[in-house]
Amino acid sequence: MSPPSRRLQTKPVITCLKTFLISYSLIFWFTGVILLAVGVWGKVSLESYLLLTSDVSTNAPYVLIGTGAVIVIFGLFGCFATCRGSPWMLKLYAMFLILVFLAELVAGISGFVFRHEIKAVLSDVYQNAEVNYNTTDGRNQAVDSMQRSLKCCGVYNYTSWGQTEYFKQYGIPKSCCMSLTNCTAENLKDLNLARTVVYQQGCFSLVTMVMESNLGIIAGISFGIAFFQLIGVFLACCLSRYITNNQYEMV
Repeated sequence: MSPPSRRLQTKPVITCLKTFLISYSLIFWFTGVILLAVGVWGKVSLESYLLLTSDVSTNAPYVLIGTGAVIVIFGLFGCFATCRGSPWMLKLYAMFLILVFLAELVAGISGFVFRHEIKAVLSDVYQNAEVNYNTTDGRNQAVDSMQRSLKCCGVYNYTSWGQTEYFKQYGIPKSCCMSLTNCTAENLKDLNLARTVVYQQGCFSLVTMVMESNLGIIAGISFGIAFFQLIGVFLACCLSRYITNNQYEMV
């Protein structure tokens, strides 16, 4: 057993480590709350956009909700383990943070490596929704909602609609109109006339352009968040080691 004087000297170090680790755990818990809120918002508010995939369903909101809930639980667990001063709990918390770090690292690398494939899938999805715009399913509302909110028209530009069956019958959808007062049936059925009354930027082009222009920022933030987990691992391991080596007990 360590001498009393040595144990007294290590108490400030352990107190400092506990303070940092609790602060870290609260931040970690807060990120879980954000993920949980985004997942719920995505499930409630983005149903129309998900309809673009038609028969292909997506579990993205559920993944965010599940991930957020797990992080919230382990964030609270980290606070409890720190206050309790249990070495095995701290080691379990560190192992969980390592798993989160590896998962985020793999996801970030995969997203960067397969970004072209992801873009191709998104392009195919939107083109399919545009071609089948005259069907009776919910993709009509999804396309209209996207074009209105993003202020865009067509896949690459408004002329993309010229190859669809819907255009041959009705022209370009009214959701492409910059102002409904200037959009007439005659204007929408003529690509030359429609040029002055509809949005010029294509929806897919707009989304990919924004993504590519901010790719460096997105990658930096993603890897920054991933490596943030290593701070928690370091703090948890150090605290566990100090408690174990000095046989420190919470009173």
